[in-house]
Amino acid sequence: MIPAKMNPISISTKRGKGVDSIVDWFDEYKQTFYSLGWSYLRNQQQMEELFYTSIIKVQKEMPRFKSETSFETWVTSIFIPICRELYAHQGLQHTEESEQRQDVLIALDQLKEYEKEAILLTYVKRMSKEEAAHLLKVSAEEMQELLFSGIQSLRKEMRYGSTFNGCKEYHKKYIDYLERAMCRPEKVDFEVHIYHCQECQEDLAAFQDVMLTMTSLTDRIEDLQMPSGFMESVKDRLAEKERQRQQKKEKRNRMGLVLSGFIALGMGIGFFTGVFSSLYYSWTEDNKQLRTFLQQDLGKRLNLEAESNGVKITIKSAIADDVQTLVFYEIEDKDENNQYVINYDEGILVENQQDIMNNATYPRYYPPDFESDGNNKQKNVFEGKISLLPLAVDDGTIKLKITKLQKLVRDSTDPERFENIEFKTGEWNFEIPVSKQPSIEYALDEETEVEGIPVRFNKLTIAPTATILQFGINNEQPEKRLEVLSFDNLEVNDKKLKADRWYGTTFSDVQKDMNWTAFHTHFDPLFGEKPNDVNVQFASARLTFEDPKTIELDASRDYPQTFEYAGSTISIDSVEAGPPSEVVISNHDIEDRAYQSLHFDIMGDDESENSSIEMDSEGVLVDKNGIEYDLNITPVSYEKIEQPRYFETVQRITLHGSKVGPKRLNIIGYSAMKYVDDVVNISTADIKQ
Repeated sequence: MIPAKMNPISISTKRGKGVDSIVDWFDEYKQTFYSLGWSYLRNQQQMEELFYTSIIKVQKEMPRFKSETSFETWVTSIFIPICRELYAHQGLQHTEESEQRQDVLIALDQLKEYEKEAILLTYVKRMSKEEAAHLLKVSAEEMQELLFSGIQSLRKEMRYGSTFNGCKEYHKKYIDYLERAMCRPEKVDFEVHIYHCQECQEDLAAFQDVMLTMTSLTDRIEDLQMPSGFMESVKDRLAEKERQRQQKKEKRNRMGLVLSGFIALGMGIGFFTGVFSSLYYSWTEDNKQLRTFLQQDLGKRLNLEAESNGVKITIKSAIADDVQTLVFYEIEDKDENNQYVINYDEGILVENQQDIMNNATYPRYYPPDFESDGNNKQKNVFEGKISLLPLAVDDGTIKLKITKLQKLVRDSTDPERFENIEFKTGEWNFEIPVSKQPSIEYALDEETEVEGIPVRFNKLTIAPTATILQFGINNEQPEKRLEVLSFDNLEVNDKKLKADRWYGTTFSDVQKDMNWTAFHTHFDPLFGEKPNDVNVQFASARLTFEDPKTIELDASRDYPQTFEYAGSTISIDSVEAGPPSEVVISNHDIEDRAYQSLHFDIMGDDESENSSIEMDSEGVLVDKNGIEYDLNITPVSYEKIEQPRYFETVQRITLHGSKVGPKRLNIIGYSAMKYVDDVVNISTADIKQ
C-alpha cells in the first residue's frame, strides 16, 4: 500500500492552525506510525514519548516542508530519527510476545541501521521502494541491495538455512520475482535458471520463508491495538506544554493568559566583582539578565543592526552553552508606535542550523517581559530574548534570517488577543559570532520517596544559562504511577534557584536500570559556584492510578443514575442511542475528591466496530489555597494562580459508528495532582564531579 499524498490545501491549513492540526493528522494516521514505532521500542511509555516528541518536531519543521514528497513521507523522515534516538538511548523494554514474533523482532534489532529501516519502511510502513529510497537518501539500486542484504541477514539470524549457495548473479532478482514485479521475459529467464539449478531452488525457498515470516510479522504488528487512552495521554502532555509554553490556545478552555515577565537572573551576584568589565557593564547595560552574563564574561556586546520596512532590529549579544543559545535583541519601530517581538514559530530561520547546532534537542520558549522598566519607557521599542538550539561546535557564526515579527498586544483583557495576531513582514539578516561556554556536571547519589514511589537524584548540571537537576522515578507498581514530579526551588550553597515554571519537568531518558525512568528540571542559573550543599524542595506530584470498574449502560433506562468510584458519587446524567450515541457523566463535588480526571472507554453495541469517540468536558480550576475558579463563567489568568489543579466536572462522550447505543462504561483508572512540600538534602558526600 502506497500512502496517499496530501494535497496543498491541507498542508496550508496545517501550517496555519499549528499543533492542533498536527495532532489531528497523527490521530488519523496513528495506527501505521504506531506499528512502525513498535518495531523499534515495544514499550508503551517509550511509544508515548515517541509520538509526543514527533508531533512537536513536525510542528517546528513545518515551515521547511516542501511538496516534493508526500506529507506522510516527510513526517516519516522526522519520525524515524526519533525512533533511532529513543532506541539508542533508552534500550529495549520488552513486553510479552509470541516466541516467533519475539525472534523476528530480536533478529531485526541485529541488522545494520539502514538494512533495518529499508525493511521496516517497505514491509511495515508499506511505503513504495521509491519513497523509501528517497527518505533514506539512497538510489533505487542501493535500496534493492539494502532489502536483499537485510533479508539475508534476517535469514542468518533466524537460522533459515546456514549457507547461501544460490548463484550470486541471480540474488538481486529474488525480491522482484517473489513480489511479482518482473517483466515477462526476465521472469521466464529466471524461472528457467531456477528450474535447472537445485542450489538456487533451495536458496530461493529459504529466502521466501523469511519474507513470509516478515509478512506475518507485519500483519501482527498492524493488528496491534493502541492501548486505551494512548493518544489522549499524548494530547494531554501537548496541552500541558502549550499551557506552559505558548498559552495561545487557551480560549478553547476559557483560560486567559497574561504574558508576564520572568524574574531577572543574577540575584545574589554582588554589584562589585573586582573586575573592570563588571563595573563597566553595570553602568552601561540596562537589561539585568544580559548585564549579569556580560559581568561574568560569558558573552560579548555585539550590537548588530539590520533595518527593513521601517523596523530596526539590534542583536545585542548571544550566550551559548550545551543547553541553548540565548539571543538578546531590541526592536525599534521607526515609523509608528508599535512594539514587536521575535516569534520562534513564525518567520525565523537559522540557515546553517544543520551545520553548527545540536538538532537532537529543542529550543526553549521565553515570554515577552512586560514588567521591565526598559520595555515601558518607549511605545515603539521592545527588548527581548529568544532561545535557539545549542551549538554543536565550540565556535561558530549563526546565520540568522528573520522575515516576520509579531506585534505585541498588552491588553490582557482582550478576548481575541491570541486569535487576531498581527505580524510585520520584512527581511533582517544577521551573522552572529558565538562561542559555546562550558558546563559542569556533578554526579549525585541520593534516594527518597514521593507518595510511596522511589525517586533517585542522579546528576546536577551547572550551565551558564540554566541549572539542571536530573532525577529518576521507579514506577514498578502497576496500580500507581508517578507521572510528573514538579519542584519549587533548588537551594545550592544557601542560594535559592526557582524552577522553570514554563517547562516544569521533562522526560530525559531511561536509566541503566530499566525500572527507572529519568527526567530533568531546569532552574535559574548559578554563577561561579561549586555545589557543596544542595536542598531540593518539591512542589507537586501528578499520579495515575489503575482502578478498573465497569458500569453497564442502557439507553432505555431512566437517567440520571449514580455509581460509586474512588470515594466519590458519580452521576450518569444521560445515555442516548445513536447514531451518534452520547453519554454524559458528571461530578460537581470536588472537595476532597481523590481524582481530577477519569480514564475510561465507552463500548458500543459491537465492540469490534471501528467507532470513534469524541469527548468534551467542563471543569473547575482550584488553586493551592482551595479557591475555585469556574472557567465556564469567567476567564481567569492561569499564570497568576498558585499551583492550579483542574477538576473535570462534566464529561460528554459522543460515540460515532455505533448503530444501537453505548453498552458499557469501562473505567481504567484516574489521574490526580497532589501537593508535596518535602525538602531533600543532598550532602557533600553525595556530590561528585
